[in-house]
Amino acid sequence: MTAFIEDHRESYIQTIRLNRADKKNALTPEMYLAIAQALHSAQSDKKVRVTVLTGSGDSFTAGNDIGDFVSTSNAPKGEKSLTQGPAPFPTFLGALMAADKPVIAAINGLAIGVGVTMLMHCDMVYAADTARFGMPFVNLGAVPEAGSSVLIPNMLGRMRAMELFLLGDQFNAQKAQELGFVNAVFPAAQLMQEVMAIAARIAAKPPSAIRETKRLVREHGALLEKAIREEGRTFDAQLRTPESKEAMKAFSERRPADFSRFE
Repeated sequence: MTAFIEDHRESYIQTIRLNRADKKNALTPEMYLAIAQALHSAQSDKKVRVTVLTGSGDSFTAGNDIGDFVSTSNAPKGEKSLTQGPAPFPTFLGALMAADKPVIAAINGLAIGVGVTMLMHCDMVYAADTARFGMPFVNLGAVPEAGSSVLIPNMLGRMRAMELFLLGDQFNAQKAQELGFVNAVFPAAQLMQEVMAIAARIAAKPPSAIRETKRLVREHGALLEKAIREEGRTFDAQLRTPESKEAMKAFSERRPADFSRFE
């Protein structure tokens, strides 16, 4: 277990906390694997009935560590992949999708990229009133992932999904609730207290009935799995394109990217 992931278990509740606050909890390969390990181990732990996933500092997660994007962008085709298995991201996503116990996300701050798309695989999501969300995949020369190209249009409709994907603008917690990304918004100082109270209510209910209810309402299926594979293939290919390299260079140089020469 990496030092950047905390796994605390008490009163039938597992709390997984992203603990890389100085980097806004940007996710590294090691962090993905550690979260997956924590989720897997909870499945066989009879003292865990609910998992709460949250961040530290002012962020839930700023998404993938940009350094891994740059590394993949510069790697020869087939040598390095962020999204295609066996690799840390699909291991993490597989563990989240396979969890048969409820997973509640507590969005304590910034949630960017996978910080939003992973929420599609959580069972309940609550946000601080200071939280902000965004999916700037296209801005980085990439594409949506984690099945979001299927799940978000199904949830919002194609036009609203395309607006979020293509513009990549950030939106606040109230907007996230209106769109259906979060169940409720709480004052930041009260977020964890409220979420832990909800988790405790669920932990007190019949565990097999909870698991079977989750199994029945899951959206997993052949279409979603196919979309995740295609997203992964396209995501990795896009990171190697000249336009993505320009996006990464502009990000590191803190300047607007110039895509005028691309077709």
